[in-house]
Amino acid sequence: QVQLVESGGGLVQPGGSLRLSCAASGSLFTIYAMGWYRQAPGKARELVAIITSDRSGDFINNAESVKGRFTIFKDSAKNTVYLQMNSLIPEDTAVYYCYLRTRTPVYDYWGQGTQVTVSS
Repeated sequence: QVQLVESGGGLVQPGGSLRLSCAASGSLFTIYAMGWYRQAPGKARELVAIITSDRSGDFINNAESVKGRFTIFKDSAKNTVYLQMNSLIPEDTAVYYCYLRTRTPVYDYWGQGTQVTVSS
């Protein structure tokens, strides 16, 4: 079993910054992907940013709505992924979920979610 522990959410004013972190532990096989999704009230869960890894290296995919504002990065030694969020806007308000997919066997895991609220 894999556990994902998130931290770093909270209330921030528009234009502010937050950093989310997600630490993975447990029966980890080869990690294929780690990243972040979010879900705003009344909306579907959507991809924010994700890092996928293969023999060629790491690849990052960001949602268009966060490009230039959010940065995803990881510490592989700690099995931890981070999301640096700058220039936050009210539309970023959502519950942010950490996501992990293992390669072999393929399993998907989700964190418990952390609330991010952008409001003045």
